[in-house]
Amino acid sequence: MTAEPALSTSPEGLEDILVRGPWTHRFVAAHGSRFHLAEQGEGPLVLFLHGFPQFWWMWRHQLETIGAAGYRVAALDLRGFGASDKPPKGHDTWTASADTAAVVRSLGEESAVIVGHGLGGWIAWATAYLHPRVCRALATISMPHPRVMRRALLSNPQQVVAGRFLAGMQTPVVPERGMVRGGYVEERLRSGSGSGAARPEPFPSEEEVRRYTVALAQPFVADCAAEHYRWLVRAQLRASGRRLAAAMATPLPLDVLAIHGGEDPVVLPALMPRSARYVGGTFSAHTLAGVGHFVPEEAPDATSRLLLAWLDALG
Repeated sequence: MTAEPALSTSPEGLEDILVRGPWTHRFVAAHGSRFHLAEQGEGPLVLFLHGFPQFWWMWRHQLETIGAAGYRVAALDLRGFGASDKPPKGHDTWTASADTAAVVRSLGEESAVIVGHGLGGWIAWATAYLHPRVCRALATISMPHPRVMRRALLSNPQQVVAGRFLAGMQTPVVPERGMVRGGYVEERLRSGSGSGAARPEPFPSEEEVRRYTVALAQPFVADCAAEHYRWLVRAQLRASGRRLAAAMATPLPLDVLAIHGGEDPVVLPALMPRSARYVGGTFSAHTLAGVGHFVPEEAPDATSRLLLAWLDALG
């Protein structure tokens, strides 16, 4: 499968998603769907998977820094988000990991370093296990190993409270309506951020609130986002979720970088070191003081620096 040509103009209604910059916007056909990504640089492929309520643009700082340092970087809009297809089905971890593997191949590469934040981090872990040939190494931000997270959601009252928005996603219709109301995105970003000043301007900025609000209000995005989280929670007690947990029970034979905000109120920082038992390669862990859940944007320079040093060490 081949990628479609880079866009010279933004399709109608997507101007706030296909943000202009030093990157190139392109669409690729993969796993039966059409995916959008922003790409920059040349060299070994590094594929970035965004979290919620964001889209590819959350990685803009890392695209510029790492793309200029000898790497081919690509930030993907997950199925159901941004400018990628928004089908009514397929918003489960099995499908999302297959999407990721197919995108790597559609970009003409056999493997990539996969970097994921939040929901994207969960999918990145799963891709490394379920499609090992396409994952050369793994970096996760604000997301411990899925078995660690699963255990915490089932038995850790503090994490259950911290992740209470997951419970709110389980009701029909209500979450979707909430996501498109005014103020939802700003409240989500502010409540999930830390107290430190790891960048010149406060997080979130007016532009970040506006772009993420517009992106989440695109037709069907809220529906798809809710379905991702409904599957993630409900599957933990179903056969599909138990099969996924069983598939990730052994140590991953890869090098893994883990970055977490020391004040993350969504995923407890104490969970991150527990991922080490599931890593067969080198486990490099970093906690950033004063930073909350949205690490790549709250602390863009520190995130890029840690990622680049780790990537260079991979060889």
